[in-house]
Amino acid sequence: MTDTEDHRRLIVAGTGIAGLTAAIYAARSNNDPLVLEGDEPGGQLTLTSEVENYPGFPEGISGPDLINEMKAQAEQFGSDLKHGVVENVDDSERPFRVELTNGDVYTCDAFIAASGASARTLGIPGEDDLMGYGVSTCATCDGAFFRGEDMLVVGGGDAAMEEAHFLTKFANKVYIAHRREEFRAEDYWIDKVQKKVESGEIEIMRNTEVLEMHGSPEDGVDHVTLARNDAGYPSEKLDDDETEVFDFDVGAVFIAIGHTPNTDYLEDTGVELDETGYIVAKGGKGGGQTATDVPGLFGAGDVVDYHYQQAVTAAGMGCKAAIDADDYLEDLPEAESEAEAAAEAADD
Repeated sequence: MTDTEDHRRLIVAGTGIAGLTAAIYAARSNNDPLVLEGDEPGGQLTLTSEVENYPGFPEGISGPDLINEMKAQAEQFGSDLKHGVVENVDDSERPFRVELTNGDVYTCDAFIAASGASARTLGIPGEDDLMGYGVSTCATCDGAFFRGEDMLVVGGGDAAMEEAHFLTKFANKVYIAHRREEFRAEDYWIDKVQKKVESGEIEIMRNTEVLEMHGSPEDGVDHVTLARNDAGYPSEKLDDDETEVFDFDVGAVFIAIGHTPNTDYLEDTGVELDETGYIVAKGGKGGGQTATDVPGLFGAGDVVDYHYQQAVTAAGMGCKAAIDADDYLEDLPEAESEAEAAAEAADD
């Protein structure tokens, strides 16, 4: 299909919770959505072995199982799910022109960006193998699974401080490993963490980096290998006599070094992105809360939400986006007629 364009009424980019919820609502509204799975089908939830805080599952449900159930539900109502990574959206004319990295081209009357945000990881040995088995990028999602364990939080910004503070609800002790002396976090969070330090619930390991994670999917995290150098950034100074490399026993590791929103394909559009790449949606009260600066293009889930980043909030935003898109599509014939009439008048 590389040389032809396939027109769809609505395209949803992303098959995480936000995208699939939008697909369910859109399909039930007879908008026949095409739902595109990107490089991370199912989103970050597929990295979570058990989800206990999503309503409706008193015994919990695995992240992949929840995603698969939602896919089946979306398809049941008529959503068309296909694998495809959006490379570019052309909003210079209507309908939108959507190009995929494999060369496929679609056009659509409305577009929902629900492509999520990818958690930044360390890229060290053991990390990928243990992701979801003691290694996590979401303390709120997974902290309760490791009650009574010593836990390690990696990072030095607001997210790391907030996650460390939260984890004291469950941990025997929380350790924060930060690769330099000074934190990037706001004073508010540093002060809150310091109170936990004084009470013995948190210990800060400055100028310290994780080099490797050890354990197995069956038994979880056993220990990590750390490096420490008083000058900071010890992984860059492993040959330095002042660098200490040692093993450290913990039962869980939480990586809190930020997220990268998947919005590269919107950079050449009229959609406003903030300085870190998140979509700026209308928000506020009433309808159209997920609308962007481009009429007909909506944003939902972690691609918009840099704060809550929970499955249930993503689902709610996906629902809103589908309703907003439906309202837009309902008014589209009238708007097109007015535009055609204006063009004809101009020609006369």
